[in-house]
Amino acid sequence: MPSKPTKPAKKKQQAKPTEHTPYFRTVSDNRRARFDYDIMERVEAGLVLAGTEIKSVRAGKANIRDAFAQVRDGEMWLQNMHIAPWTTGGLWNHAPVHPRRLLLHRDEILKLGRLAGQKGLTIVPLRVYIKGHHAKVEMALAKGRRQYDKRKAIQQRDTDREIARAMRQRE
Repeated sequence: MPSKPTKPAKKKQQAKPTEHTPYFRTVSDNRRARFDYDIMERVEAGLVLAGTEIKSVRAGKANIRDAFAQVRDGEMWLQNMHIAPWTTGGLWNHAPVHPRRLLLHRDEILKLGRLAGQKGLTIVPLRVYIKGHHAKVEMALAKGRRQYDKRKAIQQRDTDREIARAMRQRE
């Protein structure tokens, strides 16, 4: 008696990833800016870097504590950002502190430049990070705080901490 032909086994379908999340790593964080300024508006900007600069940034050797941004000739420039020289850079190494161009859309540059021209407002970097293969800067339009505002922020943070501690103990 002939046997029944068997069906070929079906291949298992692999689940397709729904969304690709790019590599993300914070390199430098400007915590002091969050204390010294009231953050009004945030924007993400690309950062134009030389070869040895991006290597140093990827190694985590960037400092934005004293940095600020300004608009010149229709372009946004990041001033006073320190990127340590690459150890094996040799002759082609970069200068640690020099103006670095930021990549933004023209309308964003015009808007931020117009707003930063108002009294008491400035553009400060909040953090530098690697997103995918690119270096990015999170910029913020900010207004400087006065000394009594800073004291009030410290007092508010302390009371929030005490409330949270009391809530945890109660549970």
